[in-house]
Amino acid sequence: MSILLKTIQFLKHSIVFLLVILCTSAFNNTSNWGSAQWIWQEEAGPANTWVAFRKEFNLKDIPENALANIAVDTKYWLWVNGEMVLFEGGLARGAAPDSNYYDEVNLKSYLKEGKNTIAILVWYWGRTRKVHDDSGKGGLLFYADLGQQVLESDTTWKIKVHPAYDPKSGGGGGSANRVNAYNVKFDAQKSLGDWTDNAWYTNNYDDRNWDKPIVKGVANGQPWGTLVKRAIPQWNDRGLVDYDSLSLGKTKEKIIKLPFTNTTDSVVVIHAKLPFNQQITPYLKVNSKAGRTIVAEMDNPFNMLKGTYITKDGVQEFESYSWINGHFVKYSIPPGLEVLELKYRWTGVGEMTGHFECSDPYFSRLWWMARNTLYVCARDGYMDCPDRERGLWIGDVADQTGAVFYTLDEPGRLLLKKGIDNTIAYRSGDTIQGLAPGFGAYRGKSSELTGQSLQYIDQGIWQYYYNTGDKATLENAYPAVVSYLKLWSMQPNGLPQHRKGYANWVDWGIDTDPVATNVVLYYIALKSAKKMAMALGETKDIAWYDSRINSIKNNFEKEYWQGNRYGSKNKLIEERVSALAILSGLAKEEHHTILVDSVLVPVKKSSPHMEWIAEEAIMITGQYDKGLQRMKDRYQEQVNMKWLTTLYEKYQPKLRGTYNHAWNAPNYVLSRYIAGIKATDVAWSSYEVKPNLAHMTSVKQIVPSVQGDITVEVNKTASNYQLDLISPEKTTATVYIPKEEKEIAKILVNGKNVWRKNKLKKQIEGFDFKSEDDEFLVFQIKPGTWQLTASYK
Repeated sequence: MSILLKTIQFLKHSIVFLLVILCTSAFNNTSNWGSAQWIWQEEAGPANTWVAFRKEFNLKDIPENALANIAVDTKYWLWVNGEMVLFEGGLARGAAPDSNYYDEVNLKSYLKEGKNTIAILVWYWGRTRKVHDDSGKGGLLFYADLGQQVLESDTTWKIKVHPAYDPKSGGGGGSANRVNAYNVKFDAQKSLGDWTDNAWYTNNYDDRNWDKPIVKGVANGQPWGTLVKRAIPQWNDRGLVDYDSLSLGKTKEKIIKLPFTNTTDSVVVIHAKLPFNQQITPYLKVNSKAGRTIVAEMDNPFNMLKGTYITKDGVQEFESYSWINGHFVKYSIPPGLEVLELKYRWTGVGEMTGHFECSDPYFSRLWWMARNTLYVCARDGYMDCPDRERGLWIGDVADQTGAVFYTLDEPGRLLLKKGIDNTIAYRSGDTIQGLAPGFGAYRGKSSELTGQSLQYIDQGIWQYYYNTGDKATLENAYPAVVSYLKLWSMQPNGLPQHRKGYANWVDWGIDTDPVATNVVLYYIALKSAKKMAMALGETKDIAWYDSRINSIKNNFEKEYWQGNRYGSKNKLIEERVSALAILSGLAKEEHHTILVDSVLVPVKKSSPHMEWIAEEAIMITGQYDKGLQRMKDRYQEQVNMKWLTTLYEKYQPKLRGTYNHAWNAPNYVLSRYIAGIKATDVAWSSYEVKPNLAHMTSVKQIVPSVQGDITVEVNKTASNYQLDLISPEKTTATVYIPKEEKEIAKILVNGKNVWRKNKLKKQIEGFDFKSEDDEFLVFQIKPGTWQLTASYK
């Protein structure tokens, strides 16, 4: 028996190893590292250590190319000749188990002939959490081909543990789910000349008393593992800027101007207001005696991280490099200290290039709040929230996916790809063939949330492919998708047998119905997996999908239709199963009216995790006003909070949890159904423009599609309907002009009358009549700038 067990164990570990290799191959991990060596101090860590590195070298000529490859565990800041090149490089580990991301950085514009200095500050976290795997050793690996010479990390560099950073700063919370980073505590009396003309990262700094680094390993060696090129662009660093306002407290009556001196005998708190909830690093410039303590922290209720600065004598400045987020930065200013400047640096993934506005200011503000929520929940990966966990939960990512394609540019799409690739690479525990990610502390055990895993197949993986056309990512994910779906067994009643996973959870809301919910989610996942198989030519799997799809379709109604709702017989009425039934197509169309009026409008038991599903279901039935009313009812309390710029984690029994949680997605519903813009083919090669303004008179939407920005603006009156469209190259738009229960007298296209007496009278290149029904005239439009104006009799 022992031999058999050892054989099974060997096979299991062999399979895991092969999966890691296969998953890692989905990334670009080719790079020339020459003889570069991982370097560090004698100790492996310790955790929360900041280590400064310097290298001086001479250049006769500036090279044509000066690309440097840089890998660290965990984060770094880079200067060349005293000028900051990169603010917070590095990504949390890693692309797959036993791998480490590296950055490619162009140094050319920072180099000069003669003496040059490269300086790198490395911050080693030294703890494993969701979603970061500690290697167990801090380290720096550097390689740059500078034409006539190669610059590599080795023992000729200089190293010093930065004495001003306190490794016992704490922060991040105690749970394995909590924030990976630490508080920053910096004692300027121990500084290495930071933020001065003679800082340690400048050319003139004397590093003769610094140590030689210790060689810790070679490229692609353990414990850091395979080097994989960074999956997303570097952060969008917007530089140091002023706050919107500064006040003693949050009230406008206490606004202050700088310079400001605390003339009291106690600490005063300056509230520095941000434009909205952002990922920022706080900065200060003060005049002080030595030994005074300034604390910079956020106003959010969890407040996992803060920056603490202990002053030296004189005028000085400091920026806390560990990002935090919220609406206000609270600077605690001790007595007698003069504040000269307070600023912040906003960094993040790409830009929020998507935009929505309409004639109803409530929904314009709600979309803006949802946009901010999405962006503040994106960094090394899409996370559930930035101030409590920063964890990649795949259900949260699935909720975010629809909003990504209406809100963020290419870096946001690449971050979604990274989330998919990471999830596939890290699936672990007893669901090794499935989708339960085993990040960080979850390594080696099941963390399967069944509803989230099923949801991720459609909303995460399939929707990513459909919106981008990235077939390589789909190919990498598909084997795990089909394997996971085959973990589910079918019952004699023709429906899937329930899987509890490690937690039988589907939603924070009340009166959940997990079994029925997962039946519908499994059906949706099967249909999306079948589409994947067809896109990839995996024809062998299609019959299996069809068998299960048809079985559920043929048996769902008799098991779960309860006369006025869908759900389990022994469960209280709730809206999630009915909403999903509409979304999936399992709900009979004849039931739509009663489902909307008896369930989806009056019953409000979902949390934000599934709220948008209820709203989308109403929109699908064409009752847009009712969908908007539900959305307004659910978010009214938050929209009315003028200080609030993001959306909460929960509704009931009161607003609680984080006030910036990933699964709020009204911007997806508003963009998709009110602005009415959706892709109708892979990668937005064709798309639909079918606005449903309901009670509104205008709407404007910018969709940052993979083909380019799509801009739609609609204005309507009792007698006119005007639609302006900017359509990118390599696309075909299908545009719907509503009849509004009136006769259309004429249609002007770019000022030319093309429609008279209910017929297309004039041909315009790139503009074609497609079809007509009782509600709409439908036109097909090629790329370009178009203005369509319909006049009604």
